Amino acid sequence: MSAHIQNIVFHFDLFPLAIVLAIAWIAPVVLSLIKAGKIPSVIAEIVLGYIAGHFLYDSFSPESIRILDFLSLLGFILLMFLSGLEIDTEQLTASLPRKKTSLADLLKNPLITGITHFSITLILSYLSTIVLSHFINIPAIWYFSLIIVSTSLGIILPILKNRGEINEPYGQMLIITAAVADIFSIILFSFTAYVMKHGFKIEILSIFILFLTFYIFRIIGKRLRWLPVIRRFTQRFIHSDLQMKVRSTIMIILFFVVIAQFIGEEEVLLGAFMSGLLLSGFLRKGRSLFLIKMDGLGFGFFIPVFFIMIGMRFDTSFFAELDSSLLGVIIALFFIMFAIKIIPSMLWTKQFGFRQALAGGFLVSSQLSLIIAASAIGLDLGILTEGMNAGFILLAITTCFIAPLAYNLINPKNILDGPKILIAGGSSTGVLLTRRLHSHEKRSMIIEKNSKRFQIIREKGLPVILGDATDESIFHELKLKPDNYVILECGNDEANVQIARLLTEYFHHEKIIARTKSAGTINKLYFMNIKTVDERLVMAQTLESLILSPTTYHSLIESLENYIIEEIKITNTSIFGKQLKELPIPNNAILMMIKSGDDLKIPHGDTYLRKGDILHVFGTPSALLETHKLVE
Repeated sequence: MSAHIQNIVFHFDLFPLAIVLAIAWIAPVVLSLIKAGKIPSVIAEIVLGYIAGHFLYDSFSPESIRILDFLSLLGFILLMFLSGLEIDTEQLTASLPRKKTSLADLLKNPLITGITHFSITLILSYLSTIVLSHFINIPAIWYFSLIIVSTSLGIILPILKNRGEINEPYGQMLIITAAVADIFSIILFSFTAYVMKHGFKIEILSIFILFLTFYIFRIIGKRLRWLPVIRRFTQRFIHSDLQMKVRSTIMIILFFVVIAQFIGEEEVLLGAFMSGLLLSGFLRKGRSLFLIKMDGLGFGFFIPVFFIMIGMRFDTSFFAELDSSLLGVIIALFFIMFAIKIIPSMLWTKQFGFRQALAGGFLVSSQLSLIIAASAIGLDLGILTEGMNAGFILLAITTCFIAPLAYNLINPKNILDGPKILIAGGSSTGVLLTRRLHSHEKRSMIIEKNSKRFQIIREKGLPVILGDATDESIFHELKLKPDNYVILECGNDEANVQIARLLTEYFHHEKIIARTKSAGTINKLYFMNIKTVDERLVMAQTLESLILSPTTYHSLIESLENYIIEEIKITNTSIFGKQLKELPIPNNAILMMIKSGDDLKIPHGDTYLRKGDILHVFGTPSALLETHKLVE
């Protein structure tokens, strides 16, 4: 054993790494203390990294810096991977026009509008760069114009999630626009950097090896994932201590990155991104435990190292180059970076109004990781000066700080407005339900009257309001609407019944669900036409399923991380009277039942569809969204 231990090298200096990780821990704490939760934590990481580097960087040994640089590179790779993973390829595919449509309908299509938005942005960026070239020497106008057209999807997604807009047409328009900008920017960066470094040679086609690899993996993955032997293998290792999903993912990332390195160092960015894009087609983001693990691995360790090292290496002496002419260019770039995104965003005015179009233009102006990466590559290629590189980093930080603030200021939204689910009672079940609803991008609000419990729930970052659900004023304050579900989860049957009477008699509210284990309470709620969840029956059914069909039960529970069930009412007159086999239901959706009046039917190809029928559909959110468009 001693011989084995002697093979481990202990002489590495871990103090620099400890400093970096301490900064990664301190950054969100500082933002929390100054109540600046809307400021991206990466800004604090860069700033604190600069402060620490100013005093400590020179004391680090070259070996320690090399280790930190390696970890920073891994953070950069994971950041690009997670950026690709955030793009819902199913949603992009579902956005493609399925039939001949008018120009007005095309302008409402998120994918078409996203491509148009990016094209206009690129043209405006190129023209602006030509104008700037008259005031400052720009060796590569095309590459320079590419630097400022990207969008930070990592900034946009959390904002839309927090506002409950991620599944709304407006939110989907912003997400797909940002995704298109990310994809096209990375591809154009990779091709341009290769040409600038190696010249326009036939070898440039080697970049298509990455696209070919992506296509092969995607086709094979789709065909193999449902094979019985693969499913048995997955079931065997999915919950094992070996963490096979994480190991497999890292293997795929490195496979793409290594291929990219053989093509050229600059293509690492594209390789990491495409590995994330590949897996996004097989996993639903935000709902899988696997994705939580990858977020933890990336944002918990490697990615903060990347941003902190940017701050540590940030040398303010480069600002000495910022004479009056260069400083003027930086200021001009600041306004250009917003203008080239806001102007094409006016395409959304007819559909969403001027205010939302303007706000969306500001939000998609946020830039961070891609602009920093593109600027660093430009510096390495010798087409940017150190001062210009420093200027771009400052511009990136500024945009991702100002863009979200401008978005919230121009387009304020009250979480109490629109569709929501009210949960009366902050029990552990209520908290768990809120978390699960959030994973499905459903807005909810907990009503808790106990001040200590209220404080605990609020510290967990969950939406909660201090109040008594037996008081009618709380529902006036929460702007209760007929389509809002109210869940009675007080943990007290008497309180649940009291709230139920208030809602049914005073507000004439119908969408109420209560949990109880008392037969007497169930009868009282039944006569008020309130849906109840009988704890005893649920427990008995669960145990019955575990005894009679354990494999099916576990498979269903696991699938609910990636799939959901929805009831969709048929209102589209064009499909009235058609047979089910004539309906082009998306591949990732399964029709389970059809409710026609009071009757429930098992669907068959010859089943006729009638107005008002309710389809019970099981599938991915993207497929369900497409089904909604089909039948409503």
